[in-house]
Amino acid sequence: MARFSTPVSLRNSARSMLNLQSTSSSRWLDQVDSSLEEILIDHAHCEHKAAATAMSLMGGYIENQELCREMTLIVEEELEHFHLVIQLLKKRGIAFQRQQPGNYGKSLKALVRPNEPQRVVDRLLVAGIIEARSCERFNLLAEHVQDAELAEFYRSLFESEARHHTTYVRLAKQFADDATVKQRLRELASQEAEIIAQGSPLPRMHS
Repeated sequence: MARFSTPVSLRNSARSMLNLQSTSSSRWLDQVDSSLEEILIDHAHCEHKAAATAMSLMGGYIENQELCREMTLIVEEELEHFHLVIQLLKKRGIAFQRQQPGNYGKSLKALVRPNEPQRVVDRLLVAGIIEARSCERFNLLAEHVQDAELAEFYRSLFESEARHHTTYVRLAKQFADDATVKQRLRELASQEAEIIAQGSPLPRMHS
């Protein structure tokens, strides 16, 4: 696999668009090089978890019809992506299986405040940040791997994941004013940057 060579300006532009406060280090790309199959399997799990998160939000705030409509669309797309990754694994002779999860999602969810409306704001923003980090990682994979089919596959997912990020941030503004949401997004993104910098010995999409 080729070493990562995307211009810094492009990486910074994507980071700003996605409200991230860091870019992934070469440590994760080393995990890609040594354990790509594990990361691809984890990607399938991530898509399933993303669909489950949207379903949980829909169930938790079922009276909010706009939120329900948006979550329905996200569930459909995430499950479609799940099946696309499963097909990719099957084509490559990689057996899909359960994995020990990393600490990324659990660490982020621990940041959610317990009382409403802060809770729903945090749940939406955490979901949006996870989508943003997925976008950044998909872009890294597309630029890094010397596999045209795999690179194109990850390029094809970038737009929808970025749209999900935007949707989650927009929905959070139903429950708090714009300034409050932006400030909380900055706070959570800063903490997410610390979590992703700590990494994990388990090779995962968000390790």
